[in-house]
Amino acid sequence: QVQLVESGGGLVQAGGSLRLSCAASGSIFSINDMTWYRQAPGKQRELVASVTNGGSTYYADSVVGRFTISRDNAKIMVYLQMNSLKPEDTAVYYCNARVGALGYWGQGTQVTVSS
Repeated sequence: QVQLVESGGGLVQAGGSLRLSCAASGSIFSINDMTWYRQAPGKQRELVASVTNGGSTYYADSVVGRFTISRDNAKIMVYLQMNSLKPEDTAVYYCNARVGALGYWGQGTQVTVSS
């Protein structure tokens, strides 16, 4: 079992920045990929950015050049630095940790970007 707790969401004006954090606990030695997803009202959950335990990263096209995912394997934390935020980035952001074929989710943190 892996427990994930996100933090760092909030209200920000367009063009601003936020840094999300996700802390993992439990069977942390078995975590592979850690990924940020988001879900806007009325829309499906979508992948935002992912990082492997080796440090390789992947970004959705919509956030390339604006968001940066990073991972601290010693602390078992994953971060999402979000710059140049847009109103369309408004969503609940969820942290996901993959352990083999299983995925664990945090409770989510709200990000609201005002125009």
